[in-house]
Amino acid sequence: MGYDETGRNAPAEASSGVPATVLENVFDDPSHGEPGRDRIAVHVVWEFLLLAGLTAVTWLLWRENADALRGGALKTLLVDVAGLGLLTLAAGLSLRAAAVNLAIGPVAVAAALHFAEQGDRGIREALLPALVVAALGGLALAVAVVVLHVPAWAASLAGAAGVIVYIERRTTPIVVQGGYDPRRTALYLFLGFAAVAVLGGLFGAIKPVRRLVGRFRPVADPARRRGAVAATVTALALIGSAVLAVLGGVLIAANGDGPVAPVTGLDWSVLAIGAVMLGGTSAYGRRGGIFGALLAVCTVEVFLAWAVAQDWEISRWAVGGATLGAGLLVTRLVETFGRPRPAPPGAVPTGPSGDGTISTGWALTPPPEPADAWPSVLPVRTTDTVDSWESPRWESEPRRWDAGDR
Repeated sequence: MGYDETGRNAPAEASSGVPATVLENVFDDPSHGEPGRDRIAVHVVWEFLLLAGLTAVTWLLWRENADALRGGALKTLLVDVAGLGLLTLAAGLSLRAAAVNLAIGPVAVAAALHFAEQGDRGIREALLPALVVAALGGLALAVAVVVLHVPAWAASLAGAAGVIVYIERRTTPIVVQGGYDPRRTALYLFLGFAAVAVLGGLFGAIKPVRRLVGRFRPVADPARRRGAVAATVTALALIGSAVLAVLGGVLIAANGDGPVAPVTGLDWSVLAIGAVMLGGTSAYGRRGGIFGALLAVCTVEVFLAWAVAQDWEISRWAVGGATLGAGLLVTRLVETFGRPRPAPPGAVPTGPSGDGTISTGWALTPPPEPADAWPSVLPVRTTDTVDSWESPRWESEPRRWDAGDR
């Protein structure tokens, strides 16, 4: 039994019946999606609100302890922003590709422990092996995600478990070896993070780049593969997130006041993912702002500095959970007001006025003519023609097989 599956198989026809040439120009995803382009205004409004929040928290910190924004304390704060910022960039890169990497926190802690043990050999000798291992681990995670096409959160959680096994081999905190002090270049580290975050947001706002990076985002059945291009981009994003997590872990270890504790690091994952979502990146992937990640990271770190000035002991889990909860609300805001505007009537060609293409992709062919003009199912009998089936010879003439076989 055959079915007309034009809605499923046609690469250039969406379920709305819009022709391929129109789809290529007005859809973010030519094969599926909503007519129109993503709106950026919601990100602009939200980033103004984030800037206002950052200004308020900074004023509170200045009023409570002005020395926290001067001299060595300011340099420490800038390095903290750069360290968390690298983890946030790692989370944002994987989240934009719709393949969130939950292992970035454990990877950062493992890199911090490695740097604490090997830092006396030099920054290059301690950092290069960690970067190579992170790239290979990211590649293994990417193979699991794009080849098996399994959810990235589940695959990265399994990878995080493996990294935690490595971390738990240390039973006591490790004092950082070597003389590397990132506070000497605190301003450059902060400016480097800010530049990468803003430039990444600007490139992500460009329609072809956003479409390419977020191509792995499911549009129908999430278990359906999204193609080789989507798999390649997602693999690169996962590898890049692992490498950025290593760099962030090294900065956090080198900027700390005490030894590096062998903790799981999942609280860092929650905090980084929460920060990037608070900045306006959608939990579903593809959509994101421009300055949001930078403003969110600065707000979180200034708030933590203000909490220290208030002599508050706040768990990183608590801050990360609150940030992630707020980020979920921002995701709903972005997905609601960032999606394309409804197309005005007549702007986009529509399908046939009948049933057209069903939402499942199976098409019903409209009738070629009105129902009352259809030909009769049975042949019309005329007076000039004698039906051979009703001919008297059926009964009067001898049967052919009786006459011929005798």
